[in-house]
Amino acid sequence: MTTEKPQYDDFIVKGFIISALIWGLASMLIGVIIAFQLVYPQLNFELPWISFGRLRPLHTNAAIFGFALSVIFATAYHTVQRLCRIRMWNDKLSIAHLALYNLSIVLAAITLPLGLSQSKEYAELEWPIDLLIVVWYVIFLVNYMATIFKRKEEQMYVAIWFYLASFITVPLLFIVNNIVIPASFLKSYSVYAGLFDANIQWWYGHNAVAFVLTTPFLGLMYYYLPKHIKQPIYSHRLSIIHFWSLIFIYIWAGPHHLLYTPLPDWLQTAGMVFSIMLWMPSWGGMLNGFLTLTQAKDKIKVDATLKMMLAAVTFYGMSTFEGPLLSIRAVSALGHDTDWIIGHVHSGTLGWVGFMSAAALYYLVPRMWNANLYSERLANIHFWLGTLGILLYIISMWVSGITEGTMWRTVGENGELIYKDWIEIVEYLKPYRLFRAIGGTLYLTGIILMVYNFIKTIQSKDSGFVEQDLRIGVRA
Repeated sequence: MTTEKPQYDDFIVKGFIISALIWGLASMLIGVIIAFQLVYPQLNFELPWISFGRLRPLHTNAAIFGFALSVIFATAYHTVQRLCRIRMWNDKLSIAHLALYNLSIVLAAITLPLGLSQSKEYAELEWPIDLLIVVWYVIFLVNYMATIFKRKEEQMYVAIWFYLASFITVPLLFIVNNIVIPASFLKSYSVYAGLFDANIQWWYGHNAVAFVLTTPFLGLMYYYLPKHIKQPIYSHRLSIIHFWSLIFIYIWAGPHHLLYTPLPDWLQTAGMVFSIMLWMPSWGGMLNGFLTLTQAKDKIKVDATLKMMLAAVTFYGMSTFEGPLLSIRAVSALGHDTDWIIGHVHSGTLGWVGFMSAAALYYLVPRMWNANLYSERLANIHFWLGTLGILLYIISMWVSGITEGTMWRTVGENGELIYKDWIEIVEYLKPYRLFRAIGGTLYLTGIILMVYNFIKTIQSKDSGFVEQDLRIGVRA
């Protein structure tokens, strides 16, 4: 008895791959521009729509909700069909999702430089765009859930669990934080005010990191890492423990952003305690990834995708150690609102999210377009440029941040602050911020090489893809 192989919808996967490449290039180019603006303010050219204050939210929105979400959707569509052994429930809904999603990113790219913003971190977009986001998200969620309900594979692999945690939690966070009263077509005001508004915002803001930049990329890791090396995940039991403990703890860590504020002390302490507790599940997942990688450790030297996965898991471990550390009151007193926070954020976004995204794209592009990767050498150059760029970026920000925090707190013999002039501190930090900009440029260069590599690969589509078997070192 033969079973018919499902005909998967890979068009939608290709669409989101292309979307990821476009928004990845755009977001990181803007990031480099604003990094240099902090060193050379004249690069603002006294034009409000390209000033740091306008471009910075554009950079974060394009990077998180343009690049990272495109990767998430590409891999979600790809994995759910394979793990459920069924085509997407409705192809038209998939296409509508792709079109409306990219429309919302384009509208963000227009409105944010014009200064049309709610002025809330990771939630800057005004209410008409928020409503558009709700529309395409409902379209996607209905299609995704219907596919799972109609699946032909009874057991759901843990990768789907991580994706589901994201897709169920994100709308809850998004809707609660974006309840507003429209004042005009492009202006609104939050229904929350003062301290309550701040608490809701950082419940959303921290969990945007948790359920957009962490859990779906863990699902991505749990699928593409074992698939690439053709070995099972080291411990399925550990992956289940990792999942349940992470999603229970993560969602309560937001108040650590509001230490030393009028927020009740018990709530600040709760945020700090839950943040410290995150060390356990985060490092459990990191170790699961590392121990899975040991099954193909002899191939890390020659396989760029495997290198990126190793680096991504490493940076995941680093950033999930540093985050709880920064939530401790004594450490937060030194590091909060300094460049140290910028270094921490980019350790996770460039190292964990960026490299895991690149690894998934290097896995997908040859298979989706049925062609061997144009150049493994370019992929390796991309890896080393990216690694050097990240290290230059985060080390300069660590030094800058600790220096900045120390200067703010330095007092003289009479008990008065020595550095009263904020500009004096800014001038002192310029060399570190220049190194940050150079590091970002190196990382962007690696992304450009990746896009070029993919363009050449796609141009040779249907030439036939031959998969490397990393278990035995021969072509399968």
